[in-house]
Amino acid sequence: MSHHAAIQVQSTVTSKGQTTVPKELRDALGIKEGTPLRWKLENGVLTVRPKTRRLENFVPLAPPNGKHLTVEEMDEAIGEAVAERDRRAKG
Repeated sequence: MSHHAAIQVQSTVTSKGQTTVPKELRDALGIKEGTPLRWKLENGVLTVRPKTRRLENFVPLAPPNGKHLTVEEMDEAIGEAVAERDRRAKG
């Protein structure tokens, strides 16, 4: 997605409070079925952002010794971190 592109589209809210994210926006933001959206209202301005996982969320998993990891080792570490976060969230 280009951060310099301006897209202006319109959608309508249904009687159930639902709306469709226009295709142009879904494509530009990489929003797919099941993507959580984060809504924020601040000073009368509504912003909606897709909540996506980014590589920088997993940077703390990188070992301080600079050891090179295989993709499988990275996948395993990410899985362990996600499982730990879920355990903490459940109390």
